[in-house]
Amino acid sequence: MLMLLNWRTSTGLPLPPPSANSAQCASLFRSLLRSVTDVLKSEDLCFSLIKSSEMPMRSSETVWACTPASAQNSSCAMLTNSSFSENECVMNIMRDLAYYQTAIDTYLQSPLHKPEKEKTLLGPTLGVIQDLRKNCSLVETGEHNSFEDAPGRWESDSFKNRQKMCKMMRGFHVRTITINRAVGYISSGDHRK
Repeated sequence: MLMLLNWRTSTGLPLPPPSANSAQCASLFRSLLRSVTDVLKSEDLCFSLIKSSEMPMRSSETVWACTPASAQNSSCAMLTNSSFSENECVMNIMRDLAYYQTAIDTYLQSPLHKPEKEKTLLGPTLGVIQDLRKNCSLVETGEHNSFEDAPGRWESDSFKNRQKMCKMMRGFHVRTITINRAVGYISSGDHRK
């Protein structure tokens, strides 16, 4: 058992949050990262559409809300908060998930290049996001629907939409790494010491 716990901490993936469904949530966060990675590797959606430097992301609120207090007070931190707030971090994670859920959902309703392949490819990511929002909120965050906020203004041109979706998924990939690290930090309990 001790070896298993050491393995989990050495992967950089989240440790289970302290709750009854912690193993399920940790698994879902890992699944989200794998799912987004699979989308980016697919030839059906992103193949030779985007350059490596193009990666728009949602606002950095989650990054700052989920930065450990010790890092916030270091000379490397650009912004500083007085202390780490687990509730604020989790609320921002849930807002991010709502944002990307809305973006993917509205994309799937727009004109698609290869409808069956794109729906099959993005469906699992959408499902994991829905499961995370339903089952893994560590605090009561309320309902977050980001219709105004999400890039849901898809055009009638499926090529431009795929470009936009691929760029967004690259940003989401980075965000899922950040979210996994934040959940690992919260699960470790270091911020409570």
